[in-house]
Amino acid sequence: MQKASLTEADIISKFILPAVKQAGWNDMTQIRQEVKLRDGKVIVRGQAAARRKVKSADIVLYHKPSMPLAVIEAKANKHEIGKGMQQGLDYAALLEVPFIFASNGDGFIFHDKTNPTALETTITLEDFPTPAQLWDKYCTWKGYKAEHLSVITQEYHPDSSGKSPRYYQLQAINKTVEAVAAGQDRVLLVMATGTGKTYTAFQIIWRLWKSRAKKRILFLADRNILVDQTKTNDFQPFGPAMTKVTGRTVDPAYEIHLALYQALTGPEEQQKAYKQVAPDFFDLIVVDECHRGSAAEDSAWREILEYFSGATQIGLTATPKETDEVSNTEYFGDPVYTYSLKQGIEDGFLAPYKVIRVDIDVDVQGWRPSKGQLDKAGHEIEDRIYNQKDMDRTLVIDERTELVAKTITQYLKRTDPMAKTIVFCNDIDHAERMRRALVNLNPEQVAKNDKYVMKITGDDEIGKGQLDNFINPKKAYPVIATTSELMTTGVDAKTCKLVVLDQSIQSMTKFKQIIGRGTRIDDKYNKLWFTILDFKKATELFADERFDGTPERVKQVKPEDFDTEEGLNGISEDDVDSLATDPASMFEGEDIDTSSIQEPASSYKSDAAQNNQGKGDDRDGEDKIRKYHVNGVAVTALAERVQYYDTDGKLVTESFKDYTRKALSTQFASMDEFIKRWQSAERKQAVIDELANQGVVWELLEQEVGKDMDPFDLICHVVYDQPPLTRRERAEQVKKRNYFTKYSQTAQQVLSSLLDKYADAGVQEIENRQVLKVAPFTELGRPMEIVKKGFGAPADYEKAISDLEAAIYQSAG
Repeated sequence: MQKASLTEADIISKFILPAVKQAGWNDMTQIRQEVKLRDGKVIVRGQAAARRKVKSADIVLYHKPSMPLAVIEAKANKHEIGKGMQQGLDYAALLEVPFIFASNGDGFIFHDKTNPTALETTITLEDFPTPAQLWDKYCTWKGYKAEHLSVITQEYHPDSSGKSPRYYQLQAINKTVEAVAAGQDRVLLVMATGTGKTYTAFQIIWRLWKSRAKKRILFLADRNILVDQTKTNDFQPFGPAMTKVTGRTVDPAYEIHLALYQALTGPEEQQKAYKQVAPDFFDLIVVDECHRGSAAEDSAWREILEYFSGATQIGLTATPKETDEVSNTEYFGDPVYTYSLKQGIEDGFLAPYKVIRVDIDVDVQGWRPSKGQLDKAGHEIEDRIYNQKDMDRTLVIDERTELVAKTITQYLKRTDPMAKTIVFCNDIDHAERMRRALVNLNPEQVAKNDKYVMKITGDDEIGKGQLDNFINPKKAYPVIATTSELMTTGVDAKTCKLVVLDQSIQSMTKFKQIIGRGTRIDDKYNKLWFTILDFKKATELFADERFDGTPERVKQVKPEDFDTEEGLNGISEDDVDSLATDPASMFEGEDIDTSSIQEPASSYKSDAAQNNQGKGDDRDGEDKIRKYHVNGVAVTALAERVQYYDTDGKLVTESFKDYTRKALSTQFASMDEFIKRWQSAERKQAVIDELANQGVVWELLEQEVGKDMDPFDLICHVVYDQPPLTRRERAEQVKKRNYFTKYSQTAQQVLSSLLDKYADAGVQEIENRQVLKVAPFTELGRPMEIVKKGFGAPADYEKAISDLEAAIYQSAG
């Protein structure tokens, strides 16, 4: 067989792999084939979702499983030797490896980022570099020191199920381990909610612990559920070396300690359990969700980090906090690695979202009481206009609560009444009223199980007791959880499909955390995307450039803190973006209620409350804002807008037809150009797959336009506004032209049956070699017999198929 006729798989097996192994890559842990680095991005339109097809790297070479070195991208020999280079460079960018090889079996184009004077060279199959050669070049490129290699090359923990870190997790692990090995004592890692921060933290700790670079480790969190989930799940391999700190006792018999801040400290000296051990007891501290209380300078929890200041400290967060009073980057430094929500959605690891924004008349137009009007408690209502910010904060309108609950109920009934739903309310009182309204609107569901709707807030032990059931995909109930603060973070609700926002949200950090409740994907339970039902315009924050970017450092200081000789208490002027004595000045020109700007927490009590502990979760404090409660108000929804997550990470209001039209118009300038590409393709399936990779999800397009149309006609109709032709209409046109008369009787039977297959299922059926193995073709004999009797040789059969396709699309263009 000639080399030019071999498939890509043949080229790999017969030429590329032998050359690689001949160079000494014989350890199979060093060679992985078909390495899928991304999942298919999920595209959502209507109530349907589909994943894009993804390509895998043909071969990745490793020094060890934790250390990728090179990507090899192969093509069939009919292509030029360097055809796969750009694809290889794309994969190499994800893995951050410097070596890329492209080959068609004749040799290699070698792209070597460690050699800028000769970036791309041609080498023979026999000259493929050895493992030692690539590793030495890699170490020099990375700047590794010999004394650090034992830590850097320590393996991650192998999972018994075969699970290994995703490419971005491996990047985060490696970069953190490298930083610690090099002596960096403060490290920040930013990873979007749902991307596996705890699993990543486990692998970091495992490698540092196993290499004995760090012997005693403290994992700090500020919620009990976070500690328990961590101990039971990701950290389980630590086994008897691990303990959870309880009873305010630090047991030196263990090496891995998991602890709540509250278990280690408190306002009284006797509560400061961390002082039972010496400041050098821990040599590594990992701080989960470090954007919360530990970041504030005046936090009582910060004292733990300062007491163990000699330890290496790693901060994990999805939302690096930069406010007037708190700066993560000031304490931990700039992130060593960032993996954003946008990256996660593009890679297919995180769920995209659809936003339904409902504007309510009393919110948008405002409501004013009549003169002397009393509320339900008999209090005279202050005479002013109450707007959206007042709703359920200073003014409760029963009919508004009813309308929100009714909208939620109607959405669930129309889609999936058993879809896990979190309703974020303004406070505990609001969450209880919303629970009651939802119960009354769903009597059939509540009759099946009275836990269909539950209020899960910090003050309610029964509700909190149902939290585990809510986040467990195997548990059907509760279905709807009403809450305020308790479920904003630390709740791994993989199957949450509906996030309802009836809460005024001004904090970007809080908004990101709330959105993160829906971003997890669970293919097993068909959770690929989620819906945000927004009643308070909170989703306008998606348009804020800070939503998916790195927050600017905006921590403010007082002028008297400035020292002309040493800068700002040791901080350079470049590190401070703003000096202002009035916090409200930061919001000049912004549509923000400056009365809501809070002073920094100054005591343990207020700090704990800020961080949602105990009754601090969903607190309804003693200094209550006067809240008027009224009914008998006519409330209606003014408008409902549906928006989708677009390819550039923006929310757009469009159908999938609009999406397809925009995606393809950039690829084909005209319909003639598209037709030329279609007609010239040896296999139409190749064009169909090509368009799928460009973002056309055929299943969704068929649902929106029509399932009996050919992909060709779908595009001509949707993108170029051509009158649609169904497959059956195209098939009838071929038959009317007496197309088959030039063939033998057997060939006519085969081609006529293939045309029927096309009319039923599409052009893919004609091109499928296996089609001759099913009825009605089986009545004519085995596939090779059919080909020989009807067409003579396989090449003649292929020519007949190409001619048939040309006849089908004859009228096109």
